[in-house]
Amino acid sequence: MKVILQKDVKALGKQGDIKDVADGYAHNFLFPRGLAVEANTANLKILSDKKSSAIKRQQDEEAEAKELARKLQGQKISFKVKTGEGGRLFGSITAKDIADQIQQTLKIEIDKRKIDLEEAIKNLGDHPIKIHLYKGINAEIIVNVISE
Repeated sequence: MKVILQKDVKALGKQGDIKDVADGYAHNFLFPRGLAVEANTANLKILSDKKSSAIKRQQDEEAEAKELARKLQGQKISFKVKTGEGGRLFGSITAKDIADQIQQTLKIEIDKRKIDLEEAIKNLGDHPIKIHLYKGINAEIIVNVISE
């Protein structure tokens, strides 16, 4: 019997796969647990529609990320901070601080987890920061830290 998997099933396949399984396995295990449905024409049409809408959603997200990368690329944001000896900051500038500053100055909302900051910024000067927007789509901004 051919079935369409509704969820990932260990040792059988991933969600959306069409598999050929024994009738008893399908009727006694997969169907009662909601792991699969029979692969008839109606269910195949539903699967096709889901896949096409997922592809369209993915394309929309990618286009949105490219537009956002174009807006962010090369932008410069500044922080005025108190410093001690040798240009060292009191405290540090974190990914959350950078995300908040981008929101305030550029009016673009960025999730702090997308900002690639290996360690917090603790020195004055310009710091190039990479922002991961989508798979393979990145933007680089400059964080300028100046003394108050």
